[in-house]
Amino acid sequence: MNRVLKPMAAIIGAAICVAAAAPFAINNSVRPPEDVARDASRNPSAMVAFAKIKAGQTVVDMLPGGGYFTRIFAQVVGPNGKVIALVSDQMAARRPETAAVIQALASEPAYANVEPAVRSLGNIGAPNSIDMVWTAQNYHDLRSAKLPPNTITGINRAVFAALKPGGTYVVVDHSAAKGSGARDVDTLHRIDGALVIAEVTSVGFEFAGESSALANPADDHSKIVFDPAIRGNTDQFVYRFVKPKM
Repeated sequence: MNRVLKPMAAIIGAAICVAAAAPFAINNSVRPPEDVARDASRNPSAMVAFAKIKAGQTVVDMLPGGGYFTRIFAQVVGPNGKVIALVSDQMAARRPETAAVIQALASEPAYANVEPAVRSLGNIGAPNSIDMVWTAQNYHDLRSAKLPPNTITGINRAVFAALKPGGTYVVVDHSAAKGSGARDVDTLHRIDGALVIAEVTSVGFEFAGESSALANPADDHSKIVFDPAIRGNTDQFVYRFVKPKM
């Protein structure tokens, strides 16, 4: 009986730790007010729970923007964990402020476990070294017709290589009309979730589930995501993929 109860207790304990970490990270007073103001639309508690982030893990926030999720993840993984805030070197060359924002964030004492990184997205990290790669509202840009063909395939392969066996890849993005593929990535800044699943699983990932926490049935997918009528309230998919343990 004990051999059954101990693993179950460990599972329950881990779940409790994740549930407890999310409110602490989100309600933490070191978060800037502008981040807190976005919580209603980004639902960070649900995102942390869905991603299954744990203390001590190494997480990559790929294309972190202003660091909204970087700050939350840093609190969740704690002092024994690390968050790599990965800015594309090409983006940093065009817009140096994207790297400067993350470097400033990492200099704050509360975020000593954040490692700013400016490099190619083909270099996510050392092989089998990362517990989770997260990217929010970026995948459609990586699928842009302005980029070289197969850019996204190379990035997905790099994510797969960097993750530990059993590691997770979480993709959040604005939903496009079903069956539209990549048609709207450069115009409406949306992408069809079915295409994302097909592309990510094609490099070896297993699809491990989705969350409806950011779904909005009132969004008909016809407006650009910056339209004031829908901005901050777009219908978004949230997918979790897993690298098989082999």
